[in-house]
Amino acid sequence: MQNLTNCPVCNSTAFIPFMKCKDNTVSRETFQIVKCNSCGFKFTNPRPEPSELGRYYKSEEYVSHSNTKKGFINSTYQSVRKYTLLKKLQLISKYYKTGRILDIGCGTGEFLNTCKSAKWETIGIEPDDDARNMAIKNYGLDVRGEAELKNLHDESFHIITMWHVLEHVPNLNERIEELRRLIKPTGIIIIAVPNCNSLDAKIYKENWAAYDVPRHLYHFTPADMETLFRKHGLKVFSILPMIFDSFYVSMLSEKIKTGKTNIIRSTWNGLRSNLSALKSGRTSSSQIYLIRK
Repeated sequence: MQNLTNCPVCNSTAFIPFMKCKDNTVSRETFQIVKCNSCGFKFTNPRPEPSELGRYYKSEEYVSHSNTKKGFINSTYQSVRKYTLLKKLQLISKYYKTGRILDIGCGTGEFLNTCKSAKWETIGIEPDDDARNMAIKNYGLDVRGEAELKNLHDESFHIITMWHVLEHVPNLNERIEELRRLIKPTGIIIIAVPNCNSLDAKIYKENWAAYDVPRHLYHFTPADMETLFRKHGLKVFSILPMIFDSFYVSMLSEKIKTGKTNIIRSTWNGLRSNLSALKSGRTSSSQIYLIRK
């Protein structure tokens, strides 16, 4: 196990236990989340060594790598994804109609294929061999292993996206420096991550599915994201909600908590979370951060 001695956001060496969560997807092991005494950032600590993280993704339940449609929750996810893929394309089209796009952690390639169909020049990075091969086989995409990231040219992308990926990256600050290196001076970095300040996180506590230990190494709030990117000379200029995530995460969380999906209760909690976010503006279950130099 790897034990971090410094906070990834502020570099403080003082943090306290925050919560223990169980890996309900693969290992059934229990992991500790700590909270930085200085800046309040929460992260999984200790955590598996980077070389060991891959085995915690080996489950058909992990839909972004398996693309499975089995079960009500996964089939619902697949149905909603068709809509959200188009919304993501609309979002990047506000800034560039076409250009070069890099999707880091592209999984089985559905988003990149949507961009490719819209005449974007696409490159994907995906560390998981099975997911990467599915993206190449199914869509003919240019998808490379994670080691290839360093070989990409400086300032060569109009858009860089990471859809629910940053929370998985072992070397957090090094990855943000890579984003800064690769994005064009007028380019946009788009990052979606769960928000542990959301109402659904507070409702489900240690059963909140988006803690997803140990695959999720970090547990961000909007303030964390702004501080982290500012440290690297980048600015978060807009934060957008992902309204479907509260329902999906609540369904998963309800199943973790009770062993049953409980559609009525999870839908109600997802709705409560979205209504709370409407009032506060920064507490959606997951949020999209738009970032530039």
